[in-house]
Amino acid sequence: MSLSINTNNAAMVALESLNATTTSLNNTENTVSTGQKISSAKDGPASYAIAQQMNGNISGLSAVNDGLSFAASTLSTTSTAVGNIISTLHLLQNAVTSLGDIQGSPTALAQTSDEINGYLDQINTFARNATVNGVNLLTSKNDSNVANGVASGSAGPVTADNLIYVTSLQGSTNQITNVTTGTAGMGKVIAATVGTAAQVDTNTLTDVLGLSSKMAAGDKFVGGSGSGINAFVTAGTGTTLTSLTGTSLPALITLVQNAITAMTDAASTLATNAKVVDGMASYSSNLSDSLTSGVGALTDADMAAESAKLTSLQTKQQLAISSLSVAKSSSQNILSLFR
Repeated sequence: MSLSINTNNAAMVALESLNATTTSLNNTENTVSTGQKISSAKDGPASYAIAQQMNGNISGLSAVNDGLSFAASTLSTTSTAVGNIISTLHLLQNAVTSLGDIQGSPTALAQTSDEINGYLDQINTFARNATVNGVNLLTSKNDSNVANGVASGSAGPVTADNLIYVTSLQGSTNQITNVTTGTAGMGKVIAATVGTAAQVDTNTLTDVLGLSSKMAAGDKFVGGSGSGINAFVTAGTGTTLTSLTGTSLPALITLVQNAITAMTDAASTLATNAKVVDGMASYSSNLSDSLTSGVGALTDADMAAESAKLTSLQTKQQLAISSLSVAKSSSQNILSLFR
């Protein structure tokens, strides 16, 4: 092989080897520092694009899970209120049944009517307070807002009387309708039990259940003289209570029993929806975990292999530097030929 001071082939080869090793070493160091073999599009355009789409789905599932958690919280609060309402209806049935023993006593009628009014107010209070993040499923928006000091027809803490929540990445939704809506969901269930005629007045839950009528939004029975009408005791002149409402005591007891059945059916509807929400939440969580694993399989580096590769490249870099040093010195050896 000829020796030349103009062209040092050995140095060029050594330099190319050093540059290639340095490039590989930089890539490996980046992989080690990020923990990812695909951290940018240049590392693998196809894998990077797929991983980003999967990451977007993971973010979407996070939002779906948040919505399902909100739905579960709303259903839980509503179910608790319904349980309290059913317990109050049991007390109401006892009070209504006792009316049969005191029909001839205006004083006893007045006292029992006040007791019944108290139960009706309690039922409406449970319904009005069953609000989570602006959603109430047990009474109208206006009724709950007015009861909380908002002017009738004005915006208040309750902004929706139906619950709508997202169930999938594609934007599918489920809706749970309010009990005051007699055409769908819980409202339809209650209307079928108490009769659609009882749902003509839908300002309050007691009106919807047929236990009272003509109640204004946010209204309360005050000593038997509220604007609403007690469905069980009829007032004579002024506020004097004179007799039972309707034709017979059994009919009034049936009215309460129908209300109990209606609210029990509503509780069953809420429980069914709660199971659906729990199932979808579990599925979304599992799907999110699967997608996360998929992204990891596409982008995560094998750190044990990268560690071994890093050590190897560092050694190769040192050897390339030594080779380049030897190649550079070879041209200087030509001087010894002229001594």
